[in-house]
Amino acid sequence: MKRIAALTLAITLLYACASVPVTGRKQLNVVSNGEIFPMSFQQYEKVIKESKLSSNQAQSAMIKSVGGKIKTAVEAYMASIGASSSLQGFSWDFNLIEEDVVNAWCMPGGKVAFYTGIMPVCKDEVGVAVVMGHEVAHAIANHGAERMSQGMAVNMGLSSLSSAMGSNPTMTEQIFLQSAGLGSQLGVLAYSRTHESEADKIGLIFMAMAGYDPNAAPAFWERMKSMSGGSAQPEFMSTHPSHDKRIQDLKASVPEAMKYYKK
Repeated sequence: MKRIAALTLAITLLYACASVPVTGRKQLNVVSNGEIFPMSFQQYEKVIKESKLSSNQAQSAMIKSVGGKIKTAVEAYMASIGASSSLQGFSWDFNLIEEDVVNAWCMPGGKVAFYTGIMPVCKDEVGVAVVMGHEVAHAIANHGAERMSQGMAVNMGLSSLSSAMGSNPTMTEQIFLQSAGLGSQLGVLAYSRTHESEADKIGLIFMAMAGYDPNAAPAFWERMKSMSGGSAQPEFMSTHPSHDKRIQDLKASVPEAMKYYKK
C-alpha cells in the first residue's frame, strides 16, 4: 500500500512540474491560475477595502504609471517567447496604501500594492520600477501557486486545490495567505529565498523593457542596506538574500538585462 502511495506521489510530482518563464527553473505546481486567481482577487479586494489608500496623488499616479509600463513590458516579453496564453485571466491593478511599512507585493493575477513607507527608499520613478518589476516577476513566475503547492504537499499531502478546499478550507486559506506573502509566515524559507533571487533577475528584464535602466536596481538595494543600518531587515526583505549577496547578484545580472533596455 505504501509503495502504491509513493508511486502515485512520484507520478503526480512528475506531471505537476512546470517551468518558470525567463529562468527555465522547474517548479512544483498543482494549482492552476483558474483556481488561485479568484482567491487572490477576493483577498486583494478585502485588503484594499480595509486599507486607507494614499491621498498623495503624485505618488499614486506614479505607481499606476510605472505599473502600466511594466505590464506592457511583461506582455511584450511573454509574446516574444510564445507564452501570452499564460497571462490569460490576469486582472492588473496598482494601488498605493497609506501605511508606514517598507513593503510592496503583487498577488497572483497582477494585483499590486505599494505602501507609502517604501516610497522614500524608491526615491523616484526608477526606484519604483525596480520594486514593481521584482514584485510583478513573482506573479509571472507563478511563485504564489508554487508556494501553495508546496504548502499543500507538506500540510495536507499532495492534492488538488478543489479537494483541499473541500477537506480543510481553513487550512487551505491560510496556506494561500502565506503563499501570497500575506500570512504570518511566507512559506518554506529556503524556497522563498530562491523565489526572491529569481524575481530579482526577471524583474531586471521587465524594468529594462519598460524603459528603465537596470543599473538602478543595485543602487536601490544599497539604499535599503543603508536604511537597515545592520539591524533587523525591513519586512520587505525578511526572506530575501543578504544585502551584499543581492547587490552582487544584481550587478552580475545587469549586463543581460541591458540587452532589453532602450532609452
